[in-house]
Amino acid sequence: MGGFWGVGPVLLLPTGSNDLLTADKSGAGPTAVAPKERRHLTYGVLGNHIWSLAGDSKRSDISSTFLQPFATYTWPGGWSATATADSTYDWNGDQWTIPLGFFMARVTRIGGQIVQFGAGPRYYAESGPDGAHDWGFRANVVLLFPK
Repeated sequence: MGGFWGVGPVLLLPTGSNDLLTADKSGAGPTAVAPKERRHLTYGVLGNHIWSLAGDSKRSDISSTFLQPFATYTWPGGWSATATADSTYDWNGDQWTIPLGFFMARVTRIGGQIVQFGAGPRYYAESGPDGAHDWGFRANVVLLFPK
């Protein structure tokens, strides 16, 4: 059984190439994580808050809180299942976005590189502005570099 925690900065960079996918603002704020491990289970919470610092004056300022409770069960052989709620609160728009996700992943080797492949559905319990989606899907590939 073990636990640890971490604190540091979170940064927002205006890297989007499409107006629908970017706030055109840079921002920063504090972030913290507090996970626990118990045998094959890792669980905890990650949180941060971002305030906009600069950017397009025609775009809305940012004041956004992110909270992510999570739980992951890992089996021998590299498979894992994760449940999470990547919740975001927009303080300027007074609006929650709360996707509940369930993801399966597998860690394997490709050549000498350790890689995780994962995917799963998301149900939006609260989905932001009117007309937003109810369901989503996430897929990821993560390159791992253990010590």
